Amino acid sequence: MPTKEQLDASNTASSPIKRRTFLGIGLSGFAGLSLPGLAQFRAQATPEKSKNTTADTIQTGKQTTYWERTDRFEEKMKLLEAAWQRKDFRLARALAHSLRSTAIQAQAEEESPGTPLVAASRFEAVESLPLPWRNWARGWKHCKVLTLDETIGQERTREPVEVLLSFPAEQVTSLTRELRVARVTGALEEVPCQVYGEVRRGNERFCKLLFMADAPGNQKHTFVVFYGNPDAELPEYPSDLVTTGEGFGLDIENEFYKASLSRQMGQLERMTLKREHGLELFSGGEGHGEPPGIDWAHDYVDSGSFQKLRITLWDTCPDYEVVRGPLCTTVRRWGFPYSPVHPLFSPSRLNIDVEYRFYAGLPWFDKSGRMEAVKSFEAEGLRDDEWVFSGHSFTDRVWMGPDGQLRTGEVDAQHKDDLWAVGFFNKESKDSFIALFLEHKAEGLPELKHSGAPTMSYRWHGQLWSRYPLPGKHLPVGAVLHEKNAYVALPFTEAEGPRMIEELRRRLVNPLVALAGDVPKGITAKESPGRLARRGEAGDSPIPKKVLWDALRDCKDAQLYTAEINVVDLGLVYDVRARGDVVTVVMAMPHRGRPRLGYFTNGSISVHPTFSMPVRERLMKVPGVRRVVVEQTWQPGWSSNQLTNEGRKKFGL
Repeated sequence: MPTKEQLDASNTASSPIKRRTFLGIGLSGFAGLSLPGLAQFRAQATPEKSKNTTADTIQTGKQTTYWERTDRFEEKMKLLEAAWQRKDFRLARALAHSLRSTAIQAQAEEESPGTPLVAASRFEAVESLPLPWRNWARGWKHCKVLTLDETIGQERTREPVEVLLSFPAEQVTSLTRELRVARVTGALEEVPCQVYGEVRRGNERFCKLLFMADAPGNQKHTFVVFYGNPDAELPEYPSDLVTTGEGFGLDIENEFYKASLSRQMGQLERMTLKREHGLELFSGGEGHGEPPGIDWAHDYVDSGSFQKLRITLWDTCPDYEVVRGPLCTTVRRWGFPYSPVHPLFSPSRLNIDVEYRFYAGLPWFDKSGRMEAVKSFEAEGLRDDEWVFSGHSFTDRVWMGPDGQLRTGEVDAQHKDDLWAVGFFNKESKDSFIALFLEHKAEGLPELKHSGAPTMSYRWHGQLWSRYPLPGKHLPVGAVLHEKNAYVALPFTEAEGPRMIEELRRRLVNPLVALAGDVPKGITAKESPGRLARRGEAGDSPIPKKVLWDALRDCKDAQLYTAEINVVDLGLVYDVRARGDVVTVVMAMPHRGRPRLGYFTNGSISVHPTFSMPVRERLMKVPGVRRVVVEQTWQPGWSSNQLTNEGRKKFGL
């Protein structure tokens, strides 16, 4: 159990996160040299002295602050306004872009991760677990316990479970590397998991943890989350989820389907159902000047029906985030929709945020949407879900009213604005594509219309459904429309299909309930086959991990001339593993403007060569190392949350 000191420290960290002074008061940091003084400093430095010199001891002037190395949001806004007033539009565009960079960094440092399911202060020592369990988990020091409650009496298989957790920062090096999940069945059984969204806030680290759970109905199930192992390596799990491509223009496939996202704006463009003949769902033609796709939402028609503003008209995503992993690939995009003659008209009225989630081993995927009015305006119409399929691949319609019963055929008149599932199937091939509306609600508006009756044949297109939810035309400032839908591609027959879809929707609207748990009492702990640790993760690396990590601290970023900061404190080293006498290092680069990792691997240290060594050269000096392999990754993208305590200190954070 945690000590009183640990509890006190964690309670302090768990209090509501105070807004950092990122946009206001300057933060003190390390001192540095101006470039004119650098040559003189290099000439005076000796190898022995250089290696131990810090930025604090080499300063030649006053101590500098973080805000002397960058500019505040408020200052950039003043510069932007001044440029606008004097009609210096090129400078205004440059400043607007710089403001976006400031917002990205502020988000990385300040955005609240939310309230964790299990607070940092709630943890167990692995040494306190029953002997068979702690032997199996050798190498890990700490754990948290979760309970999943199945409440509707339906057996769950591979149900995605996502939880937000927090951890004392001093207990963990990298949550992405260290977290492991095990199901308690008497013995412990590892469950594949995916970690993302790792951030540092004060004395805590937060992350989102995703894993797939099997659970019989009407039972509670216990899972243990292990962490606190500096020797842990990035886990590798077998998965049918394959994601290829760069940015948001991805192809994502599992055993059931292949989804292709538009390389232009990330909308779902085509989908292949991976059974028998492999039906390809597409929308043909010229679209409305933009690339056509099967998902056409979200958009609105402005006052007087002058024009339709669409996210499918984006020339590229205004902003996006991508998470790729063995269990789930998430693509989130947001911004204001574009006019057909953008930027002649570029209203900033309705911010649209859309997220796709594709899972391993599941025949369905999610889409979540959020549409927020940032000013009051009138809309003649607004769509938050529309799917179009060319080729007339389906023979029949399906739909579901508020009673949860799936029906075939034309939608009854009394249910046209109260639909909770719509779609199509083919009687002969059994192919189907069905949308399950799991959540559809609004803030600041009357009850939405849950429309979207499927149409078998629509002029210019093919088969479609289109949901127009607005109860009127006026959207007041602050109004928000929320949706969450699941899209299912399963073999469908009139005899078995309705029950299958009804049960799936019932499970999805009643997910497993995750709770903070405790180590089960009275359970007979059994020996587990094998162990949690892979080779090299339980203090048994052929070359000690600590020696390798310490060696990497001699590899600096010479472009930060006087910071004296190494690749470990920069958080650029994501993984280190040794297999015999071969060491593999997985590294990121800080941003896409520096795509060439060879700068660190092979060395480009002409600025102050006595300060640093290339990664490969330094590791080759470690006893027992014969070969060094350095792999580059962009996943997850680097941010200031990857900095160590020492790195944050040197950057004045």
